[in-house]
Amino acid sequence: MRHWIGLTLLAVCWTLVGVHSSLAQQDDSDVNRKVVNRVMPLYPEMAKTMGLRGSVRVEVLVAPNGTVKSLQVKGGHPVLAQAAAEAVRKWKWVQAAHETKEPVVVKFDPDN
Repeated sequence: MRHWIGLTLLAVCWTLVGVHSSLAQQDDSDVNRKVVNRVMPLYPEMAKTMGLRGSVRVEVLVAPNGTVKSLQVKGGHPVLAQAAAEAVRKWKWVQAAHETKEPVVVKFDPDN
């Protein structure tokens, strides 16, 4: 009976090591890639009128060829978020062997 318990524990530990290893590989894919073409967002007229300023946080899934595959707005004023997303969709990153998730912060200031 002890023999089976020992083998079961060994199998569970081996499985956990494999899961941890695969999670570490996934984390490595989320490395910041260099942006080679950054498009500045157009400041929305409504935002200018309202004097809105602030930052919009976006998470971008970048394809191996450096183009935006998808993006998700993670925070920021909705009026500014749309302008930020439209601009970031046009960005280009350096090519890589695999797709990566890239964090982007777009800042808006009506005085600039």
